[in-house]
Amino acid sequence: MSDWKPRLIASDMDGTLLRSDDTVGEATVAEVARWRAEGVPFVLATGRPPRWMHRIRDVLGTGTAVCCNGAVLLDLEPMQILHEEPLRPEALRDITDALRERQPTMWFAVEYGWEFRHEPVYRPRWDVNVPGVAVATLEEMTAAPAAKLLARSESMTPDAFVELIEEVVGARATVTHSSTDALAEISAPGVTKATGLATVAARHGVGPEDVVVFGDMPNDIAAFEWVRDGGGRAVAMAHAHPDLLAVATDVTGGNDEDGVGAFLASL
Repeated sequence: MSDWKPRLIASDMDGTLLRSDDTVGEATVAEVARWRAEGVPFVLATGRPPRWMHRIRDVLGTGTAVCCNGAVLLDLEPMQILHEEPLRPEALRDITDALRERQPTMWFAVEYGWEFRHEPVYRPRWDVNVPGVAVATLEEMTAAPAAKLLARSESMTPDAFVELIEEVVGARATVTHSSTDALAEISAPGVTKATGLATVAARHGVGPEDVVVFGDMPNDIAAFEWVRDGGGRAVAMAHAHPDLLAVATDVTGGNDEDGVGAFLASL
């Protein structure tokens, strides 16, 4: 594949495109601009909600972002939501009831895209005392469709917690994780970064064989498999989770070494 070139570039943000200080390296910014000048779209594929995309918009300016692990498609330039695949209220209630019965000491929060609600005992690691974030009861949180349900444990190990969530949820929803904490991310059935990217790629007339995707955590696995199985390039960061490295076609440098930019420069 030495002469292979992508027709669409997709990248995760945290731990991948972004350095540890939450910036994008100059070399990577230059590479993205170079490929865009050749007509190659650059698409973000992230677990972040739309309300966390303002700073990256200042860097990239335009483009489409696959947010909330595939549940939301966002047009960065006007900051407009193009499409949503939310968890319905009945599903939210069914899942949270089953999880709370199995493990009473887990706590919930929900992403609505522009808003975030969490139970009083749920301890957010970010978004403290900012607009759009508020405490709510579980009944209130599950009364409206949500882009993503979050379940957190302060007592279980991350791997054991995610395994428990997957066991209880089953086929009722899609479970993934992208944190070193005991935090599970739950989306509507079948919704992943892969489904979001496939939708965006189709709008550009591009198939997985012409996509390169970058990532570092298990919530990137579905996108990696979609691209890899279709003949494209699935590029893991050097520090990536072992489960993601296992499905990668390539490995690049770490996020603090501008691994995304370096790989793009090699094509």
